[in-house]
Amino acid sequence: MSRQRRLVLLSLFTGIGLMIVKFFAYFLTDSSAIFTDAAESIVNVIASGFAFYSIYLSAQPKDENHPYGHGKVEFFSVFLEGGLIFIAGAIILAKACYNLFFPAALTHLEQGIYLIGITSVINFAVGFYIMKRGRALGSITLVADGKHLQVDAYSTVGLILGLLLMRLTGFQWIDVVISIVLGLFILFNGYKLLRQSIGGLMDESDTALVQDVVEILERNRKDEWIDVHNLRVQRYGNELHVDCHLTLPRYLDLIQVHDEISAVDKIVNKEMSVRTEFFVHADPCLPQCCQYCQVGNCPIRSEQFRERISWDTDNVTRNQKHFLYAIAE
Repeated sequence: MSRQRRLVLLSLFTGIGLMIVKFFAYFLTDSSAIFTDAAESIVNVIASGFAFYSIYLSAQPKDENHPYGHGKVEFFSVFLEGGLIFIAGAIILAKACYNLFFPAALTHLEQGIYLIGITSVINFAVGFYIMKRGRALGSITLVADGKHLQVDAYSTVGLILGLLLMRLTGFQWIDVVISIVLGLFILFNGYKLLRQSIGGLMDESDTALVQDVVEILERNRKDEWIDVHNLRVQRYGNELHVDCHLTLPRYLDLIQVHDEISAVDKIVNKEMSVRTEFFVHADPCLPQCCQYCQVGNCPIRSEQFRERISWDTDNVTRNQKHFLYAIAE
């Protein structure tokens, strides 16, 4: 069994155990705020179950119907988790509004606080571990799952503080207010996960990933790499697919061009934290490129070298050679 699936199983079994404890605390106290916490635990369990399946599917090799692999399913997993969190937040708000008009008497509040306090510590520890390992493994599903567990722990801490305040003051309406605030907090976090998943499914550019690739290329650039442009980065699960145009001296033969493209691929794969598949379109240089070309003893140079153009996300992502970019500026 892969490390990703073992981590999701840890999240799943932890979620089931904590859900049972939280519902026991709710039935013990009849607290609307504790019900909020317990209801979100159902989401944790369902989301972890689907995350297990999505990680299994994303690990399957490429096939005829899926030439880019199955990694996109991880965005569906994040979408499901975000949607369930959003629904849970709406249900929690509905129940809180009901209890605002029809309040329930609270019992055994101190025991309930102890129980959910224990679940908060466990949730935070497991969430921190899963999120840390998810980042190391390049899995957005694990990162989302770990972050969700940590958010759950933070909301539980806020809930406990509110219940302690209610116990000190005797104002039972605080219970409903806590439930409403946490419901809105849960809705907001559900929205953020939905936004992330939709962006991934729509191949929205990941600015941080593009920046990482550009910095690697700039740091390791060779004189023969006259410019890089039209660079795009897509994430498929724990793999990246990068394509770009690389301007090379036009007198290079096919073997030399292949060697330069392979060098780009190897450098990026060596320095990126996730496996990267590179597709490079080789462009021949033009006379206008001479002004920023650093190739020494070039047999076809028509202009003197003037300045070195640093590569950044602005000029590398544009679909034009850098002399056109310089003219536009």
